[in-house]
Amino acid sequence: MNDKFIPLPKEFYQNPTLDLAKELLGCLIVKETNEGITSGIIIETEAYLGAVDQAAHSYQNRRTKRTEIMFHEPGHIYTYQMHTHCLVNVVSGPVGTPEAILIRAVEPNSGINLMLNRRPVTNFKNLTSGPGKLTKALNITMDDYGKTFYNSSLFIAKGKKPISIEQGKRIGIDNAGEAKDYPYRFWVTGNPFVSR
Repeated sequence: MNDKFIPLPKEFYQNPTLDLAKELLGCLIVKETNEGITSGIIIETEAYLGAVDQAAHSYQNRRTKRTEIMFHEPGHIYTYQMHTHCLVNVVSGPVGTPEAILIRAVEPNSGINLMLNRRPVTNFKNLTSGPGKLTKALNITMDDYGKTFYNSSLFIAKGKKPISIEQGKRIGIDNAGEAKDYPYRFWVTGNPFVSR
């Protein structure tokens, strides 16, 4: 474990999902690999409230091989494949309540050259300004599924609280009925790496 980054304890994840989605802003997501360590400041999240949220994979308590980890303790890692991208979520509900928070964008913090090797971009703002971009840059993969953010090579560390955050509708869930309008997306005001 790197001395510079200390994983937040298990207790951090035991906040209600909407609160945790805001608390994650400003924290660091860190990935240790054989190539080196990369990290990003979490600047955008989206909350998914499980059984009652039509936009959630676990809507109506759908329990599948993919969603199984969402029914476990908060702080577990839920990765899933979407098209060619892997997306990363923080499991956030109590055991049996399948809620999760998508990490939607980060601001590059350390290991930036390594991130650029993995995801060469001409415009630096495009490096980690979306959920599939950040996982590629940080090398977050399906192998991380089912581990925990407080005891693995992918972890969340304390950062600096943002001065101002905003809240609005989630993105890319047009088929989710009234859930498409829920204001469950949170982002750091004015940060250039916000996905849109």
